[in-house]
Parts: sequence; structure tokens; C-alpha cells
Amino acid sequence: MRTVSALAGVVVKELYRRKDFYVLFILTALITVMMWFMNFFHDKSIAGYLKEGCLWLIWISALVIAIVTTARQIPAECENRTIFPLLAKPVTRNQVVLGKFTGCWIATGIALVIFYVFFTIVAGTRENQWPVVSYLQALWLQWMMLAIVIALALLGSIVFAAPSSNSTICFVVVIGILLLGGHLDQVALRQPEPVRSIVYAIYFLLPHLEWYDVRQFVFFEQGVVPWTACALATLYAALYAAMLLLATWIVFRRKALNL
Repeated sequence: MRTVSALAGVVVKELYRRKDFYVLFILTALITVMMWFMNFFHDKSIAGYLKEGCLWLIWISALVIAIVTTARQIPAECENRTIFPLLAKPVTRNQVVLGKFTGCWIATGIALVIFYVFFTIVAGTRENQWPVVSYLQALWLQWMMLAIVIALALLGSIVFAAPSSNSTICFVVVIGILLLGGHLDQVALRQPEPVRSIVYAIYFLLPHLEWYDVRQFVFFEQGVVPWTACALATLYAALYAAMLLLATWIVFRRKALNL
């Protein structure tokens, strides 16, 4: 456990030495600050749509940080040949996988906390409303969704040759699931057999990342998400991330690390 924690700490330090996080935070901060000043024709809906845009930008920024950071972890170790002294300490390959995953997940969580704290302060000060519980639920569910994304990107970093191709494929898959994943069951109903069964199988096998998007609850002030639903979504994310990490370890264990 101490080895996994040490590896995770290195990943967290690496993220905050790079410029990716700061660029995304500044962009999110600028858009969020615009919400403070936005009051065209005293129309509150303008600021409301900008608020939804801020939440969407937080989602995009977190996805970029999670996928790009994770995609380069193991390939960078192999390219710099630091993987060999690392495994010679000795550190097992499953510890490397767990350490890299934990570090990327914690680093992304810290970034999310910074984004949401800044957003909550600006939105709450402007609207004189502080729906902290709703924001905490949105943060937690987004972080759990990112556990699946990070595990997927880590598996891709073992399968694909370059971090750029892995990042691109992960972005396409994640955005495709977010936009279309929840509608595949409706698509299946309109298909003949055996296409219907295939589409249904894909629908149940895909990770349903769209379940974790509760921006509409925040935007329309619909209150809090039922805690039972939060618990089930958390369990689902934990199980799916665990399966992806197991697959990553199996592939990584059989992967030859050439000098």
C-alpha cells in the first residue's frame, strides 16, 4: 500500500508541474467570472445559460485532464526507461497499475474541487443561493465517472502505441457514450433481429457515463439527487473501474518491455 501511495504521489506532483491544469482553470475561471457580470436587459436566463455553460466547461476540462494525464503515464515510463528501475525495486506490475490509477484519480479530484469551489463562490455570491449539497453531489458523481474514464485510458495506454492515439480514441469513445449511450436501447427497439440483440448487448456492456451528468439538477434547481441513486451509481462506477483495472493488469503483465 505504501508503494501504491508513493507512485500516486508522483503522478499528482507531475500534473501540477505541467501547464495543462492551469490553462484549463484560467479558461473556466474567465467564463465563470463572466457569469457575475452578465445581465443583458436584466434577463436572468442569460446568466443561467452561462451557468450551464460553466458546468459543461468543468466537465470538458476534467475529461481533458483525466484522459491526457492518464494516457501518458506508462508510455512515458517506458520511453524514459524509468520503468525498468521501477520494476526492479521491486515494484510489481499490479502496484504500478494501481499507483498510476490512484494518482490520476486523486489529481483529477483535486482539480475538480478547485473548479467547483471557484464556481460555487461566484454563483452563490451572485444569486444569493448556496445549494452546496447539489454541488457536492455533482462533484462526487463526476469524480466517480472519471474513475471509469481513467481506468479506460490506462487500459488504452497498454494497448495502443502512442499516448496521442490513445487520447483520441478515449475522447471519441467517452463523448460518444455521453451523447448516444443512453439512447441505444431505443435504437434497438427499431431494429430487426439479430441487430436488435447486438445493440442491446452493446447497450448493457457499455459504461453508462451519462448517468453521472446531473448538471440539469443544478441548472434547473431540482434539488438533490436521491441518495440511493448516488450510492448505486458509486457502486456501479467502482465495479466497472475495477474490471477495467483487472483487464489492464492482465494485459500489462503479458506485455514485453523491450530495452
